[in-house]
Amino acid sequence: MATGRVTICIGDIHGHVEKLERLWRNLELRLGAEEFGGCTVIFLGDYNDRGHQPRGVIDFLISLRKAYPQQKQVFLCGNHDFAFMACLGILPRPPAGFSYSSTWTKYLQNEKMEGWWQGEGQDDIHLQGRRWAGNIGIRMNPAKGILYKGSTYDAAVTFESYGVAHGDRAGLIAAVPEHHKQFLRNLSWVHEEDGAGETGDPATSYSRIIAVHAGLESTKSVEDQLRPLLEKDSTIARLEPLYGRKNVLKIPQELADERVMLVSGHHGCLILDGLRLIIDEGGGMPNNPIAAVILPSRIIVRDTDAPISPAPTISSSVTPALVPQLFESKDTNLLQKMSMRSNWILSPLRAQADTLEDFSDEEKLCLVL
Repeated sequence: MATGRVTICIGDIHGHVEKLERLWRNLELRLGAEEFGGCTVIFLGDYNDRGHQPRGVIDFLISLRKAYPQQKQVFLCGNHDFAFMACLGILPRPPAGFSYSSTWTKYLQNEKMEGWWQGEGQDDIHLQGRRWAGNIGIRMNPAKGILYKGSTYDAAVTFESYGVAHGDRAGLIAAVPEHHKQFLRNLSWVHEEDGAGETGDPATSYSRIIAVHAGLESTKSVEDQLRPLLEKDSTIARLEPLYGRKNVLKIPQELADERVMLVSGHHGCLILDGLRLIIDEGGGMPNNPIAAVILPSRIIVRDTDAPISPAPTISSSVTPALVPQLFESKDTNLLQKMSMRSNWILSPLRAQADTLEDFSDEEKLCLVL
């Protein structure tokens, strides 16, 4: 039986305020008002872009402290939130003499294709702010098979939610209320949650939790990666713990040795693999649910769940004997059958593949819970 302080980790929201409200209601019904009101809730970042109500999402999140005064709420910074702040000019100030134009240097070959924002004051805008507010030259997002919404970040909807035309930076700065800017400034770039969680299984019991939007690179020192996050160092062009992809999927061995759980969102899939958790079933896509995990029990709750319906725990739903079948199979029908038997799901980003041989072993892990 799982024991320890209840901690909830909520995946990327991306402007979908109605999904967030339903998920919040389902979590409270699942735990009960008393336990829910006294737990820790960690939002894993990416509150804006893609969905049409980023402003409403931030309003909802700001309201929680007053509505649930005994609940501990942690709001992480995602890459989309970082870029939003960069455009607004509210990133933590860099050292005297530093110019944000130096963050562009390594990526200038992408400026035309990505349609970086240009205008008055651009030399004082971080690379990610110019990319976020820009107008991408290609219209179709090949990874998702849908049209971009303005920029490579799909930021047009965020401009629109504040009543501003896409690309009108001055208008956006004026339109975003100060309490929204303060919410963004206060986002944690990494969070360490003390307190052990016992699941009855040595592979999933943990001594503490580190939550960061994308993850940590397994080939680099954890301390060296945490330092710029704790210091909120805005001089780095691309912070891998917020922006990384395959390079941050695995848990660093030093964390595994210390039984530290590493939890992230960002990747457009839902993975519970020992002490490495990725909670982003929605990926900002309109037809995908927003998911949350309740720790230490590892229960998954979604906005699409029927109220008070028991949510399965991953540790009990996955049948180990099925894993070799998945890795040997070339038939997507088998994966669909396994989905029904074990509550596994296809990743929204790769579900269009013809056969399983299109995937590497690492990518197959991203296809399922």
